[in-house]
Amino acid sequence: MKNLLLTFTCMALIIATSINAGKISDYLASKIGFNQKLIIEEKDEYAKDDGYLFVKTTDNFIPYSYQDLLDIVYSTINNGWESFTFYCPNEYTECINDMETISNDEITLTHINNYVHPYNSFNSLKTKIMESGEINISINYVYTKDQIDKINTEVKRIMNLVVKKDNSDYENIKALHDYIINNTKYDEEKTEFADSKYASSIAYGALFEHYATCNGYTDTMAIFMSLMGIKNYKIATTKADLKTTSTGHVWNAVYLDGKWLHMDLTWDDPVSTSGEDYLYHKYFLVTTEQMHEADDGEIYIEEHNFNKNVYLEFNEKSEKLA
Repeated sequence: MKNLLLTFTCMALIIATSINAGKISDYLASKIGFNQKLIIEEKDEYAKDDGYLFVKTTDNFIPYSYQDLLDIVYSTINNGWESFTFYCPNEYTECINDMETISNDEITLTHINNYVHPYNSFNSLKTKIMESGEINISINYVYTKDQIDKINTEVKRIMNLVVKKDNSDYENIKALHDYIINNTKYDEEKTEFADSKYASSIAYGALFEHYATCNGYTDTMAIFMSLMGIKNYKIATTKADLKTTSTGHVWNAVYLDGKWLHMDLTWDDPVSTSGEDYLYHKYFLVTTEQMHEADDGEIYIEEHNFNKNVYLEFNEKSEKLA
């Protein structure tokens, strides 16, 4: 039986986001003038080329709409850039106001963050917005280079152990799902005290300390999926989506055999009152309908009531087309 505490899990879902949207007087800037030549760096090796329905990668950093701004923010994070400066064109009169709206919307930024590779997910994001239309984004990433190097070594070891060349993608994903759960416990200390001695909110905690919150489980599986070349992202509910006191939840979205499916390792590794270990497949590569059917069990689960206006691959119209 699931521990009721699991309903209030995933304190790490909303990554602490520090956002500074500052303005300076445009007077001196207009006198001196800005060099509006964009400096475009190379993408890092973990940048996704995939586009999604909510945000997509772009190499055009001159915005003319709110959606263009979302795509620029996403691309900046996705590319692994520590900072990037772009400019609002005169034709886009609401550019500064729209960017301020995005910069101050932690929930939207959290959703955007879920579409990037875990190694390129941010811990904090700051924006500086000048009245002249110059916009600078500065990013502090979650994973350190040392952590990434160690995780990559361990992931490759596990892949050699678990993934079989003659197996289907479904079979290999299932083997990885089971391996992670069998070697990881849910970090109840993080849930109860909002603090822990483990790095359980990232893949490092799951792979080396064998403790994870929902973010840790999800990041770990996302890293495996990306290495296998399987299109994926993280999908989440936030406190704004829920009626309970839960802070939210996060799990994997996986594109397999022409359709998007849900995979929630956290709920397939439930906490028991007896301390017994469980391994379920109730939330393994299921449709939205199947996931909600699984939620209607002995304990009703609200954490999967995600925003379909964000995770558009899972709205009813998209699922029927898949």
